[in-house]
Amino acid sequence: MTDTKPAPIPFLDLKAQQARIAVDLRRRIDAVLAHCQFVMGPEVAELEAALAKFCGAAHCVGVSSGTDALQIALMAEGIGRGDAVFLPAFTYTATAEVPLVLGATPVFVDVHPRTFQMDPAHLEQRIADVRAAGILKPRAIIGVDLFGQPADWPALSAIAAREGLFTLDDLAQSFGGSLHGKMLGTQADATATSFFPSKPLGAYGDGGALFTESAERAAIFRSLRTHGEGTTRYEVLRTGMNGRLDSIQAAVLLAKLAVFPEELAAREKIAAYYDSRLGNAVMTPLRVPNSTSAWAIYAILLKDGADRDAVQAALRDDGVPTAIYYPRPLHRQPAYRDAHDGAALPVSEDLATRILALPLHPDLDDVAVARICDAVLKAVG
Repeated sequence: MTDTKPAPIPFLDLKAQQARIAVDLRRRIDAVLAHCQFVMGPEVAELEAALAKFCGAAHCVGVSSGTDALQIALMAEGIGRGDAVFLPAFTYTATAEVPLVLGATPVFVDVHPRTFQMDPAHLEQRIADVRAAGILKPRAIIGVDLFGQPADWPALSAIAAREGLFTLDDLAQSFGGSLHGKMLGTQADATATSFFPSKPLGAYGDGGALFTESAERAAIFRSLRTHGEGTTRYEVLRTGMNGRLDSIQAAVLLAKLAVFPEELAAREKIAAYYDSRLGNAVMTPLRVPNSTSAWAIYAILLKDGADRDAVQAALRDDGVPTAIYYPRPLHRQPAYRDAHDGAALPVSEDLATRILALPLHPDLDDVAVARICDAVLKAVG
């Protein structure tokens, strides 16, 4: 008799989601194929209105990716060479990449050890350090709503107001979350989100959006996404980019948005079960007060980073996939080392050694979730 390993549980199951929305999805994609306006077709304007309504923002501008959303927002402020952009050291590369592409300098800030969000106290220290050095001009704060939860926007906004800085909310992982009873999307001067397929609200390719309460900023965003054009196609007012959203991606997102609230509820149910089963064996995510999470990622912290490879291997043998977000903080990445001023960022460095993400998506059934918890408890012993 040969031993057989359990069938693997999908870390992300887009096929199951597609089956649930198949009829509306097909209808919407067929409409795009019929009218053949494949870039910036009528679905884009419909999606912008629906997204703005969902998060309570005055303006939404659909763009080609979350990274392009970040870039357009900083371009609109004229941020570039000699400017300091403050952002967390523990996040995805795009947040630091964009300031560098524009010639600005990312200034890395440490994060909270349990919520993983930017530490406001350390942000204040980093701003003071930059002002004292006198080399860079503080211009902007990019707060990242990491893994589904919100950053401390009341604190970040108060610091920005005191220091005269532009605030940009990197909402790539957390569209659908809320803070103090308000959906994320209006907490900063501008908000950028991503619709990469793995996100809670994901397209079938790249896509993104910008939100703002300012009609002036929204107009500039629309110009920048289309090569800086003015009121006519061949009037070029500013240096822009090709950041337009495809109609088919907008159609996919409209079909998914119809079931998004129930998917958020399913994600919360799974996260709560993980909390209850795993809280005594590993460090589970600390909930940000007065908030809800979109639960893009459910990340536990192991007691000892030296055990992570063994835990991952044991879970793999039980058919439970895992992922590491992130194995290296940004200031330790080869591409960003020269931009870093050498400041100590111990929390970000520690998290990178102990963090481990478990499967969490709305099509995980109760049996699979229980099986994941059983496997984790066995693996951590």
